[in-house]
Amino acid sequence: MFNGNSPDSGTSSQDLMGLFKGLGREDILEVLSQGVCLHCQPLLETRILNLVNKKLNDSSLSNDNIESMNKTPRLQETMLPTSLQTQEALHSVRRKCYASPASVSGRQHPDSEILLNDGLSGGSSEGDGGLSEEQKERIRFSQVVRDKDFVHVERIDGRAKNVIQGLELHTKVFNAEEQKRIVEYVYNLQHKGRKGQLRERTYSEPRKWMRGKGRVTIQCGCSYNYATDKNGNPPGIIRDEDVDPLPPLFKLMIKRMVRWHVLQPTCIPNSCIVNIYDEGDCIPPHIDHHDFLRPFCTVSFLTECNILFGSNLKVLSPGEFSGPVSIPLPVGSVLILNGNGADIAKHCVPAVPAKRISITFRKMDDSKLPYEFSPDPELMGIKPMVYSPLNKSQIQQNGHLGYSPCANSSFQQNGTLKKSNGNSFTVDNDDFPPLGSNHGRFSRRESKQ
Repeated sequence: MFNGNSPDSGTSSQDLMGLFKGLGREDILEVLSQGVCLHCQPLLETRILNLVNKKLNDSSLSNDNIESMNKTPRLQETMLPTSLQTQEALHSVRRKCYASPASVSGRQHPDSEILLNDGLSGGSSEGDGGLSEEQKERIRFSQVVRDKDFVHVERIDGRAKNVIQGLELHTKVFNAEEQKRIVEYVYNLQHKGRKGQLRERTYSEPRKWMRGKGRVTIQCGCSYNYATDKNGNPPGIIRDEDVDPLPPLFKLMIKRMVRWHVLQPTCIPNSCIVNIYDEGDCIPPHIDHHDFLRPFCTVSFLTECNILFGSNLKVLSPGEFSGPVSIPLPVGSVLILNGNGADIAKHCVPAVPAKRISITFRKMDDSKLPYEFSPDPELMGIKPMVYSPLNKSQIQQNGHLGYSPCANSSFQQNGTLKKSNGNSFTVDNDDFPPLGSNHGRFSRRESKQ
């Protein structure tokens, strides 16, 4: 960060480094958290997070520290040998790196005022100061807030594990104008589905016969069975059934997320499922099927809701569940599920308080691709944006923020969901009905999405 001599004092860079080494942790973080340029901010945060993650991984998950780690899914003061003031200073740096509006020529541009010509907003913004598309994208990219410090330790097979390791929450990826267009697009697809203008397996609107049942789904890219269907197809991708391909706007969303280092370029989705919730609709506890690779993601619209995680989620009543970890999903946010968070912990969405839409994007295992599937050339070769020559090598070496290679995990979660005492509500095939049909019931007690 030091570049030559100080213009005020004439102090050499060597002397400055000596002064720097003499500072305490709190003083160092105070220096680093002020006046960091736009290009240096992501590199600074990456280095700090790498240090934090290294200390987290090196810390022992003994019986004595499990209880303190489970107090919250976020990183706690007990996880690092630093003071509370140091923790606050670290979070101050993170907020400055990603949450503060970027400035160009001394003028601030909230993300709500900046629209990109990438097709997602459907228009151009006014009052952007004549910024180029590259400048606007860099500003928007700098405002994305990324949270990866999710910790909840449970004992699995006698060993303490962080069962939500691998979860990431990226907020401010899609602004209000873009969210509006995406929601209108989804409603247009729903209208087509109701009129029979989509392929049979693409659209499903089951009958709402009790609270929590009847969520509308639209699947693109592949036909997926939540439960054994009337033709005997087991849960998973149905390779001999066709559905509509990924719509153009959804492909633009994928491009945005890959470019902005939300999705991995090595695991670009080629399928999705849209969930349209009415008030009271839910998704019961499950682990996503391993016909889909990890990581995968879900994007939230219309209403913020909570998603629950844990190796043993409980069904309390229709649409009501309990679990040790609850994570809010703001509108316009992207939740990444990977590692233990995708393969050990189950997840569920309790009955939503109002209308909600989510879009889950997933990449199919090559061995499970539909027989008639053809790769989409528009989704091939998407590159993450390189926003600064300073950290280009960091991006190439670490995937920018420490992503792990895409892999189809072999871990399988077994066990059934037990109904709660005195309650007849159980998780069965009706929670995940065979798509492309409005009825049909089968004897299946646990489903995996």
